[in-house]
Amino acid sequence: MLAFAVFVLAVLLVGGVLFLVASLLLGRGETRPPADAGRSPVELPADRPVTGGDVRAQRITVTARGYRMVEVDWLLDQLARALDERDTEIGALRSELEARAYPERPTDPGVQPADEEVARDA
Repeated sequence: MLAFAVFVLAVLLVGGVLFLVASLLLGRGETRPPADAGRSPVELPADRPVTGGDVRAQRITVTARGYRMVEVDWLLDQLARALDERDTEIGALRSELEARAYPERPTDPGVQPADEEVARDA
């Protein structure tokens, strides 16, 4: 009977220690109010579109309860690459749009506008 009482006491003691450790690591819940919607510890430019360099320059605080750093780094790298590709594509499309809006005029003074349309259709 004494062995059973010691066993129960040991189980309660181990359970209490595990509960205490878990409470210290996980906290007591939401002890701080949520952050303001307009405020963030991460600063991104407000006066221009975000670029890949802006994302790469960010440093996120590491905490005991957080995300795996490798996964966050991978995600930010993918986001930065997507932003760079977006900016490159936007630049190419803008150049193409400008080229279509202002086509080069022939330098030959003998070419008339009607001749240009025939040359384009050919």
